[in-house]
Amino acid sequence: MAIDKPVRRQARGEKRMAEILDAATQVIGEVGYAAASVNLIAARAGVSPGTLYQFFPGKPAIAAALADRFAAAMAEAHAASFDLAGAAGVPLPDLIDRVVDPLIAANVAHPAVRAMLTAGDIPGPLAEAIEPLHRSLLGRIEALIGVRAPALAPAERARHAHIAWYVVRGLLGPIVAAPDATRAGLVRGLKDVLVRYLDPIDAQ
Repeated sequence: MAIDKPVRRQARGEKRMAEILDAATQVIGEVGYAAASVNLIAARAGVSPGTLYQFFPGKPAIAAALADRFAAAMAEAHAASFDLAGAAGVPLPDLIDRVVDPLIAANVAHPAVRAMLTAGDIPGPLAEAIEPLHRSLLGRIEALIGVRAPALAPAERARHAHIAWYVVRGLLGPIVAAPDATRAGLVRGLKDVLVRYLDPIDAQ
C-alpha cells in the first residue's frame, strides 16, 4: 500500500494543477493577463493563493504552463490540418475547411492565450512558445501551396503563404472573441476570403 501513496498524491497534484490552469484560462480570457491576479485565479479554482503557489511560483509560471497547453493543442491541430497526402486532389474549399476548422477550435478552447497574444505585454514564456508555432504554421501553409501549385517559384510560394497567414492571424482574435451565435459567420467569411485569394494561385 505504501508504494501507491505517492502515485495517488501525484494524481491529486496533477488534477489540482489542471484545475488551476482551467481557472486561469477563464480569468485571463475574461479580464486579460495584466488584470488577472493570482488571487482571482485562485478564487476561480476554489483554492487559496497559498495552495496555488505550491504549484506555480507566480503568474509568469501560469502563463508558461498555458503556453505549453496551447502548443500541444496547436501541434495536434497542425497534424490534423496539414496532411499533404492527397492534398492536391482535394477541392480548395474542402481543403480550407480541413485547415481552418481545427485551428479555430484550438484557439477557441484557449481564450487566455488569445487574450495574452492580443495584449501589448505578451509574457516572455508565451512569446517564446508561440513563435515556433507560427513559423511551423507558415511553413505548412507554404508546403500546401507548393503541393497545389508546384510550378510557383519558391519566393512566390512564400509570399502567398505569408499573405494567407496574415489573413488568418488578423481574424483569429475577433473570431475567438465573438459569441457563438456570430462566430460561425465570421469563420465563413474568413474561409471565403481565403478561397477568393488562393483560387487563382490554385489554378496555376
